Amino acid sequence: MTTRRLLSIAHSYSVGLNRRLAHEMARVGAGRWEVTAAAPNFLQGDLRPIPLVVEPDEPCRVVGVPARWTKRVHIMLYSRRLRQLLKDEPWDLVHCWEEPYILAGGQVARWTPQQTPLVYYTCQNIAKRYPPPFSMIERRSLERCSAWIAMGQTVAEAQIGRGVGYERRAHRVITPGVDLNHFRPRPEGRVKVCQILGWSDPGPPVVGYLGRFVPEKGIDLIMRSLDAIDSPWRALFVGTGPMEGALRLWAERHDGRVKVATDVRHDQVSNFLNAMDLLAAPSQTKEAWREQFGRMLIEAFACGVPVVASDSGEIPHVVANAGLIVGEHDDDGWRETLAALIDSPERRAELRARGLDRVRAEFAWPVIARRHLDFFEELLDANVR
Repeated sequence: MTTRRLLSIAHSYSVGLNRRLAHEMARVGAGRWEVTAAAPNFLQGDLRPIPLVVEPDEPCRVVGVPARWTKRVHIMLYSRRLRQLLKDEPWDLVHCWEEPYILAGGQVARWTPQQTPLVYYTCQNIAKRYPPPFSMIERRSLERCSAWIAMGQTVAEAQIGRGVGYERRAHRVITPGVDLNHFRPRPEGRVKVCQILGWSDPGPPVVGYLGRFVPEKGIDLIMRSLDAIDSPWRALFVGTGPMEGALRLWAERHDGRVKVATDVRHDQVSNFLNAMDLLAAPSQTKEAWREQFGRMLIEAFACGVPVVASDSGEIPHVVANAGLIVGEHDDDGWRETLAALIDSPERRAELRARGLDRVRAEFAWPVIARRHLDFFEELLDANVR
């Protein structure tokens, strides 16, 4: 069998951890696919500048490309080095992990040779109307591409319903994945975090939250619900954001049983998840936002943490029957559900097992990579251009 050559382009690949999809496609496609990841040499991240660092043992080839205006992804532009890469090497398929409507997505549409299939990846789950020039870029990108991948079911529904060209192209729903070697049940991690927080273990069940401290994530709903629960509980909030002050004021009223952790590194997140007895994710739909996926959900599943989540956006599709779904505006439902789980270690154990089964079958990185390659092979075998 002839080895096929895949070029996967993403500004997020500047961060080594974000190249996991490219790595897994190279691993599961070994012997059939040769994978190259292209990324900006430098990315102006939200918290710090991010230079591209290529490790010597990466399973795929990594190519750095100069880029401008990387602070604002919508207007970021790749240099002509990417155009040369697309032109000079015989790619069987180009995978663009950039939105079709942004400037960089338009560049890839213009520069990919006409005979080479081009597949976009989109995360937008609200049917938006973009102003010029983004609306024109999107239409031209969709005219040029062969297919697209939606991050979730609500993304696919929103884009197909807009009538701008998505409905005329093949598509698949393929979610992000999770590293089951890193995110896994870690009893020792729980012990370590409890020591850091000054908590005894065992102790009252810990209701956890992981994510941004913003109103649309339902922080107020968690606080209201816990205030109304009589059973003993503790609460752990991991993240950062403008509601940190409100959280800390609330924590002061609860005499040490509420902890707010804002300096948790990515490699520590698994330990902090393991310190939770359940994860609450009460995301709240707003006019211009609804939950697109909820990476914290699958990370919690992987760590064996039961999940209670709202019905905002993609969440019900991610959770399915592996967790509990409560209406995002159902205050009584949230209070009752959290109280019931706090009081029932047996129910928590049942949800823990369901979550582990679901994440291993649906969200492990090798599974996600295989779905990508299966779709690409289907397109190539059908001679889609």
